[in-house]
Amino acid sequence: MINDDVFGQQLADAVRDLDAQSDPPHTLERLVEITPEFFESCDFVGVSLVERDAIRTPAASNERLRELDESQYAIGQGPCREAIRDESTVVVDDLATDPRWPEWGRAMVDALGIRSSLSFRLFTRPDRTWGALNVYSRTPSAFTEHDVVQGQAIAAMSAVALARSINDEQLAGAIETRTVIGQAMGIVMERYGLDEDRAFSVLRRLSSHQNVKLRDLAAQLVETRRLPGAAGEETAPSQVAEPNASL
Repeated sequence: MINDDVFGQQLADAVRDLDAQSDPPHTLERLVEITPEFFESCDFVGVSLVERDAIRTPAASNERLRELDESQYAIGQGPCREAIRDESTVVVDDLATDPRWPEWGRAMVDALGIRSSLSFRLFTRPDRTWGALNVYSRTPSAFTEHDVVQGQAIAAMSAVALARSINDEQLAGAIETRTVIGQAMGIVMERYGLDEDRAFSVLRRLSSHQNVKLRDLAAQLVETRRLPGAAGEETAPSQVAEPNASL
């Protein structure tokens, strides 16, 4: 058992380590790598993410675990799924005998010899769930109440670091999108003598007319310096109809 002083220092170091990662994939991979350091009996780790209406497991100790962890959402049973949907912490003493998820439990025992697990919801506020951290052991009843309490602290800190990483990536993408659209508008304004509003309207109409996302159309224009048209011909603003367009 890790005493509280050592745990506190380990947790602080882990949070700084996670926060230093460059993007969400690296943050998730690092979380998988450092989590076993906090438990005396931890053979595997998986991290699941909520993405729109789906849940997937992008990071795990190995590929077979990743597949089995993710299978919970297809078959509709498993502790990670329950941690995300119902209980914030789910403890499993022995998957070989636990009646809650018989199909998934048998698969975990047969494939990897996993017998016990802890699943912690990753959330930064009650209405914002990012996913779940799943800790697995080949030993039955491997996790103590102290492990559960410390695991909840690990999950809370990890959720904050993961949220920061995801939000930073989304912000960077939004800034990049605005930048490339601004560059495309500048090209249209200069070439056709349009003001800013008219140039943006042209890009929106072309986006809708060609069923292409505005950002992708803008990137194409910036790269080729040509408004995309049929058969490789450049489209003039006057040739574009005025349909309802959306970004």
